[in-house]
Amino acid sequence: MAERFENGYKGHVAVVTGGGTGMGRELVRQLTAQGCDVATCDVIVDNLAETVDICVKDGNPGAILTHMADVSDEAQVLSFRDAVAAWRPHVNVVFNNAGIGGGGSIVESDRTEWEKTFGVCWYGVYYNTRAFLPLLLKAPFGHVVNTSSVNGFWASLGPNTAHTAYSAAKFAVKGFTEALITDFRMNAPTLRASVVMPGHIGTSIAINSGKLLGNDPKEMSAEKLEKARERMAKGGIDTSAFSDEDLRVLMIAGGESFRDNAPMSAAEAATFILDSVQQGDWRILVGDDAVILDEMVRLTPKDAYLPDFMDRVRERGAFGFTR
Repeated sequence: MAERFENGYKGHVAVVTGGGTGMGRELVRQLTAQGCDVATCDVIVDNLAETVDICVKDGNPGAILTHMADVSDEAQVLSFRDAVAAWRPHVNVVFNNAGIGGGGSIVESDRTEWEKTFGVCWYGVYYNTRAFLPLLLKAPFGHVVNTSSVNGFWASLGPNTAHTAYSAAKFAVKGFTEALITDFRMNAPTLRASVVMPGHIGTSIAINSGKLLGNDPKEMSAEKLEKARERMAKGGIDTSAFSDEDLRVLMIAGGESFRDNAPMSAAEAATFILDSVQQGDWRILVGDDAVILDEMVRLTPKDAYLPDFMDRVRERGAFGFTR
């Protein structure tokens, strides 16, 4: 399968969802640097503009088409598809990358937030795969690359944090992509599928998710701040002595720390993903923590949700912890 991209991505056409920041932006940047034409969508227009500006300043030879689209809305996805179809006659590779976090608890989280998170992370993959299938089939060969997560095989952020919506969606993405391998072999032999499972990558997902779900610390109401305090208390963080302003600062710092202090950068992750797809890998674990978690969950699956499992993961050096 490696011969499908034996000369890299030059001269091909790619679609990248969530191209405004993080891994999506880096995929756009690195693909266009190779001479690949890229159509990308995002729900935050300013972020898309920044991505284009970076690629232009870098002198990347690949062309870029941008489109504002919420991938959880099928009508908007189809509008994006129509714009791409008017731009290029076919598509060689679709990177279903867009995602947000939220809706941690099915017991306590707002249902709208839960379903929005699930909608972006699962239906965004499903809608875009269906929408772009005709354009993929028009190409000499096509490839669907779906971003799941370590939370696609381990539905947890540790013993003190509920993580239901995101994990459910990422399990669905993993299962769907693995099922596509047989489906494509039988019914669309020019197509291939890969599932990407990153660990902690330095992206703005926490910051962007807060903005999109109405949980931006700068704008949160007193009621939402109180709920945030309660969640933190359950996770072992006592903020009772913090003023509301102190709490806002703490939450902002948390999102920035997730982005800036990750064990793997978005650029490094994008490079690894592109190299893995190029060499024909269908199962792509991104980052040492993903490799460690995959090994440990497979080795002792019955222990995966015990309180001390996360301690053992960290002892192995995952998530930036040293041995």
